Amino acid sequence: MSKSPVKLRSAEWFGTADKNGFMYRSWMKNQGIPDHEFQGKPVIGICNTWSELTPCNAHFRKLAEHVRRGIIEAGGFPVEFPVFSNGESNLRPTAMFTRNLASIDVEESIRGNPIDGVVLLVGCDKTTPALLMGAASVDVPAIAVSGGPMLNGKHQGRDIGSGTVVWQLSEQVKAGTITLHEFMSAEAGMSRSAGTCNTMGTASTMACMAEALGVTLPHNAAIPAVDSRRYVLAHMSGIRIVEMVREDLRLSKLLTRQAFENAIRTNAAIGGSTNAVIHLKAIAGRIGVELALDDWTTIGQGTPTLVDLMPSGRFLMEDFYYAGGLPAVLRRLGEAGRLPHPDALTANGQSLWDNVKDAPSYNPEVIRDWDTPLVPDGSIRVLRGNLAPRGAVLKPSAATARLLRHRGRAVVFENLDDYKARIADPDLDVSADSILVLKNCGPRGYPGMAEVGNMGLPPKLLAQGVTDMVRISDARMSGTAYGTVVLHVAPEARAGGPLAVVREGDWIELDCDTGRLHLEVSDAELADRLATWAAGQQADPADGSGYRKLYVEHVMQADEGCDFDFLVGRRGAGVPRHSH
Repeated sequence: MSKSPVKLRSAEWFGTADKNGFMYRSWMKNQGIPDHEFQGKPVIGICNTWSELTPCNAHFRKLAEHVRRGIIEAGGFPVEFPVFSNGESNLRPTAMFTRNLASIDVEESIRGNPIDGVVLLVGCDKTTPALLMGAASVDVPAIAVSGGPMLNGKHQGRDIGSGTVVWQLSEQVKAGTITLHEFMSAEAGMSRSAGTCNTMGTASTMACMAEALGVTLPHNAAIPAVDSRRYVLAHMSGIRIVEMVREDLRLSKLLTRQAFENAIRTNAAIGGSTNAVIHLKAIAGRIGVELALDDWTTIGQGTPTLVDLMPSGRFLMEDFYYAGGLPAVLRRLGEAGRLPHPDALTANGQSLWDNVKDAPSYNPEVIRDWDTPLVPDGSIRVLRGNLAPRGAVLKPSAATARLLRHRGRAVVFENLDDYKARIADPDLDVSADSILVLKNCGPRGYPGMAEVGNMGLPPKLLAQGVTDMVRISDARMSGTAYGTVVLHVAPEARAGGPLAVVREGDWIELDCDTGRLHLEVSDAELADRLATWAAGQQADPADGSGYRKLYVEHVMQADEGCDFDFLVGRRGAGVPRHSH
């Protein structure tokens, strides 16, 4: 075996002939590990978010075994360890509430253990940013392996998309165009294999972001979970992480400002989720890269959406992989001169452009040509104005074009319970031109900033054939959802942002072309309302203890990535003092 060119962290545990080395090795040996495993081999952690309560990641035991094979083949010593698995589908109040908690688990598990490099097994929405955030703060060699998307959903002879079909059919039930039985019959066919959502939801978006950032091997984003090539990629990632340790190829060498600019441009090209805005900001904050909300405009603007996937388009992730996957999209961007930094380094030691310059594209309907895009400009829109002084975002590729410039009267819901209690009221004073406003669902308000911003429309309007309305909130929305939805309004209502004092009947103007989100009241009136609101605030007793207390007191706003203020920054991989 070739000698490592770098000093291994694990040698601080296993490499000494004294009492401490004796103890560390001896207790590990109760698992049947022979002496030679401790003789200078890189120790590679397999950071696993497997959980039966996280169905998208429930196949990760098998995935980890293939990673293990690769590590052993390359001369490494694999050690698998679990971390908190924040699954999107079951966890309440929202998986976003525990993203930062999971990142703490990852960071301290890596730093406190004899690990030289780590393979991050990621999949369900928040596991990807959480593991990258935690690993970035330690800054060891790391490579991500996604679990892959589910196979295409099937229902009544057609393809259906994870999540997206739920929003579509549930609205049709409310409109009276399908029966409850027809709705429920789609349940079994939507999720028919292992894997994450098969739409361009947040899980698929973040898998694409990880690949565009260069922290995975090529094709990681789109290989279906049950395709044997997913396990080949896991095996090859196990081989590669051992090499990365020997090369001292740490995350700080990959997660550069240039890598984030590539990811922002890529997000527009794939029609990615608005959740990427928050997660990329949080990852950048951990590694020490300055990334501003307005970068999404300056870098992404003018980039067409080339990938025709639900919820914006027609196809699903299985089709995306067969059409060429993300490398084909990156090649399109590069050939058009729209890949900001083709020379950015990636986990396999090659530049991003070297990885994709010969990538084939097999289906021009799924991955469109530059001159026939799904949407001419698919960049995330950043909106500002007196209603969102620190910004808000909107996804044009999921919106109705005619509503991207709109003026309407506000129908206001003070919180999610208020919305649920009133939205189906036949006497609700609302029209198709109204703007639905939802408050107190931001980072501190919910807490956790739940994916409720894409409010279902009033049933009485659905029955009239209305399919979209402008909706504004301080919440997020699922990447599988769609509509003309303004999200992440900052500051949030709970933090005293202007959204807190919007009143029923106020007029609001939205203009995506100019990035304007304006509440039509005078500055003096707005200031007076905010002062009155502040004077009437009382503490919520539920915020007074436990993890929720920590969360509410330390979570930052959406434009800052919703990380905890004390977690921002890179603390490094220095070996903690031993206790023996």
